[in-house]
Amino acid sequence: MAKTKTAFFCSNCGSQSPKWIGKCPSCGEWNTYIEEVIQREAAGAGNQVFIRRASTPTLITEINSGTEIRIDTHNQELNRVLGGGLVAGSVVLVGGEPGIGKSTLMLQVALSMRNLKVLYISGEESEQQIRMRAERLGMGQNECYILTETSTGEILKHIGALTPGIVIIDSIQTLTSENIDASAGSISQIRETASEMQRFAKTANVPVFLIGHITKEGTLAGPKLLEHMVDTVLQFEGDRNYGYRILRSVKNRFGSTSELGIYEMQGNGLREVTNPSEILITQHEEPVSGTTVAATIEGLRPMLIETQALVSTAAYGTPQRSCTGFDVRRLNMLLAVLEKRSGFKLGAKDVFLNIAGGLRVDDPATDLAVVSAVLSSSIDIPVSSKTCFAGEVGLSGEIRPVTRVEQRVSEAEKLGFETIMISKLNLKAAKSAARSIKIQPVSKVEEVFRFLFG
Repeated sequence: MAKTKTAFFCSNCGSQSPKWIGKCPSCGEWNTYIEEVIQREAAGAGNQVFIRRASTPTLITEINSGTEIRIDTHNQELNRVLGGGLVAGSVVLVGGEPGIGKSTLMLQVALSMRNLKVLYISGEESEQQIRMRAERLGMGQNECYILTETSTGEILKHIGALTPGIVIIDSIQTLTSENIDASAGSISQIRETASEMQRFAKTANVPVFLIGHITKEGTLAGPKLLEHMVDTVLQFEGDRNYGYRILRSVKNRFGSTSELGIYEMQGNGLREVTNPSEILITQHEEPVSGTTVAATIEGLRPMLIETQALVSTAAYGTPQRSCTGFDVRRLNMLLAVLEKRSGFKLGAKDVFLNIAGGLRVDDPATDLAVVSAVLSSSIDIPVSSKTCFAGEVGLSGEIRPVTRVEQRVSEAEKLGFETIMISKLNLKAAKSAARSIKIQPVSKVEEVFRFLFG
């Protein structure tokens, strides 16, 4: 009888060691090595029923430079994040918190395909549970096949018999490979099962979606190697208290990683939000101090978001600085600029900042809206609801130019804003995009204050 072999794997990066060591030499983390049983099959074994494509060395100048074939997922937001559609033979990893809507999104994609077979493999739900969810989402005419299986050997047999055009696996942590004698969800199993799915996708030229769990730290469960193996990593995120969900591209070999898609969770599934600016701006019945609108860019998409600030006297001597959806260190920097360069005494005041809608922004063009909201709340005078802002604030109090100001101006004009405040250095580009909206150029924070409050 063969002796059972064990090895130690780093739970952070997946590095392997024959014995336990305190510090991982690959990622530098401490106490992350876990012992697991490994027992590989003999060479040549396995259930790989798909057809392999012949590979030969090819001179790079002789390779056809034609564009890759894109598959329309019938979901505009997903197509946008993927870079224009799903590439044949690609492996896409979708991660997110439990209950955020990953399975709902993937099932909606599977049900929306009309002339393409989709195999939805679930290791977490029964066929009846998936059918109930599909009825809630609205099935219609589709070619979606459901398979409840966790063994990769059996899965590959069914794939060979069905020959689907897209494969969706929910989730990669539930799969097990016969090549590894370890429990499902372990580092070695995740690495081996993901490797088998990757080999299938590349050799059969069929795209594969892998749904992945995340840890309490917010990272994808399993070895870091998993993210390196796949072609695209998508992060599905959102706040449970809000109905909006954001699909971000963390890694994409076939498109930009700065794109994002926005969905609204409803009773009948996820609704695509094609114009997020209209839902992210609150309609106030009367003017409210501390509220401004920022013209931001997320990926290639211009958006107008509402910035809310509250400035009050510190009750216990030590002022608080609290942010939701904005970097608190950048807020501290902006407050220091207001105090040092413009003479506003905010050092003894509590400052609270909130980006409405549960979004998180890191666009420097939001600075001007944040500064205006803080000043508005501090003196308790509202800013006109027909004015928006797009500008970066420097350490000397100057208003710096921002990129793609033409798109910001056009979006503000489309939504009915009458004035947009920008840097003087952006004036030329902004005028070329504006038709009916007023462009207000500024160069210093003092000019912003004088224009808004006189």
